[in-house]
Amino acid sequence: MTVRTTAGSTLRITATAPSTFDESGYNTLFTASPLPALIGEITDFGEFGREYNLVTHNPVADRGTVKLKGSFNEGTMSMTLGLDTDDAGQILAKTARDSDDDYYFMVTTQNGDRYFFAAKVMMFKNALGGVDSVTQANMTLELTTTNGVGIVESLAA
Repeated sequence: MTVRTTAGSTLRITATAPSTFDESGYNTLFTASPLPALIGEITDFGEFGREYNLVTHNPVADRGTVKLKGSFNEGTMSMTLGLDTDDAGQILAKTARDSDDDYYFMVTTQNGDRYFFAAKVMMFKNALGGVDSVTQANMTLELTTTNGVGIVESLAA
């Protein structure tokens, strides 16, 4: 079986850029001591990945719509977390929210696949619920393209 649950997946954050925006540069960055901060208490990672804009062309002579790929966007990652004001990763994410700079992230899945990317933390909001709710935070990352590189995959063997 090749499908799996999200259980055990993690997200790390750092303000330090990798020396190169490839698998080697990101691996070096995210294995350096001390390790970049782990963002704790994530309950929903949301989604991420490249999406292309649709470009259409309608030549009158043949009436058909020609569809082409235009520019791409690495995506938006909207996450839900259990709010932990003592969590080093959440504290750094709030710092990143108030910065115009890219921060650098590594998602590690249950089977060891890793996804590296640069992103801007656009939102980190507290979400108070009802009496039977865990106090949460909602965080939004806008994944960016750096030096022509977006999401870098390092898939487990």
